Amino acid sequence: MRLIDLSAPVDASGYEPDPVTHHVLTPRQGAVHMSEEMARHFGIDFDPDDLPDGEFLSLDTLTLSTHTGTHVDAPSHYGTRASYSDCAPRNIDELPLEWFFRPGLLLDVSDVGTGVIGTARLEKEFARIGRTPAPLDIVLLRTGATRHLGTQKYFTDFAGLDGPAVHLLLDLGVRVIGTDAFSLDAPFGDILARYRRTGDRSVLWPAHVAGRDREYCQIERLAHLEALPAPHGFRVACFPVKITGAGAGWARAVGIIDD
Repeated sequence: MRLIDLSAPVDASGYEPDPVTHHVLTPRQGAVHMSEEMARHFGIDFDPDDLPDGEFLSLDTLTLSTHTGTHVDAPSHYGTRASYSDCAPRNIDELPLEWFFRPGLLLDVSDVGTGVIGTARLEKEFARIGRTPAPLDIVLLRTGATRHLGTQKYFTDFAGLDGPAVHLLLDLGVRVIGTDAFSLDAPFGDILARYRRTGDRSVLWPAHVAGRDREYCQIERLAHLEALPAPHGFRVACFPVKITGAGAGWARAVGIIDD
């Protein structure tokens, strides 16, 4: 069995619209911190110099969005209504684990550039690889956006699905759609330019808005999709972190090849 890392890092040194802060306590600082916390919360005096080498444990504290790095969007991220249910849309901690460990299908749409991917382009790719998604397959879109990872262009130069393309995949039984781009929708600038030109509200973030009428999840900001050796014949594990009441959760996405 081979494991292929399909995740982008959470990196405070890279460009992010919502900056990441990463504060590190060294093992020595961790010893002092532990001593102070023991005294404050439990009334226990402890000299950090009594520890081997005067060190305890390092401690990392991060401030970031749940949409930083590779992550899974939950139905509650898409809006407050769910026309498919009498209940509110589910949060990331409420979703079935079975959705996130399934056969994968890789679609190479890296020729599209910046803009939208429609049903015709998906159907062309199905024909090229000789396969359509089976129910509950995890579909991965290789847009080529990772070439800009860590830069401002990663957030502006990529392709996303239009509404009919999302519904095509959902009609086939797909419940998790992944992309190596910042968003499953086209870039903000592209969307707004088309809206201002046409006045058509259906072009406004259709991939996300579709989640108000169809329950499904997106995996955004994947990486290394080019390392997958074939468009199918592999599995994907992408379990989201269980954050109570959250609209998204970070994931360590992995491609699994059974040799």
